[in-house]
Amino acid sequence: MTTDPFETALVTAALSLAAEKGWGQFGVQDAARAADLSETEARRRFSCKTGIALALGRMADDAALTDEAGYGSTRERLFDLLMRRLDVFQAHRPGVRALLKAMPFDPPMVLALGAATLQSMRQIAQAAGINASGLTGMARASALTAIWTATFHTWEKDDSPDMGRTMAALDQALDKAGRWGLFTSSNTAQDEDTGLPDLPDDTLADTNWPSGTTA
Repeated sequence: MTTDPFETALVTAALSLAAEKGWGQFGVQDAARAADLSETEARRRFSCKTGIALALGRMADDAALTDEAGYGSTRERLFDLLMRRLDVFQAHRPGVRALLKAMPFDPPMVLALGAATLQSMRQIAQAAGINASGLTGMARASALTAIWTATFHTWEKDDSPDMGRTMAALDQALDKAGRWGLFTSSNTAQDEDTGLPDLPDDTLADTNWPSGTTA
């Protein structure tokens, strides 16, 4: 995965504007002007600000997946990958929080981000060594999305500079997921034969981006 410099600059400018004015108080062209980018190119790439929010997710994926998380247990790799992803949101915290406040008023953006997050979690799972293919893989990706969402809820309220509460919440969620078999290696016969047990509805959390409170 390769970070697009144009997208990065536009997203950064948009989140700065969101922190200053609120997510609903500027447009794609405003962000392009603030970043000293071509407004024509910005309009071509992004028909609306939902595209900017999706680009933020791609930036987070790039940060998580640029280097292989090849050391430690599956659980340790997942922790590292998800924290790398969170680091991107932390770097733009005021703007991301402004985006989250606006989400309840934009259901199409919520749906788009929910679908994108599920795909991101499939990639994270694969990078950690978890089989995310087929129906069993989709169940694992959904469980990992729930972990991300629960952790993101905590991050939104965690004002500590070291994200201590957030890391603790992620630890607890991964412990719970481990008891349900999420960390089965993609290379084991057991994974091929048995798959992941069904998770109770309240085992972790909702699997979509939170409305008004995951990126």
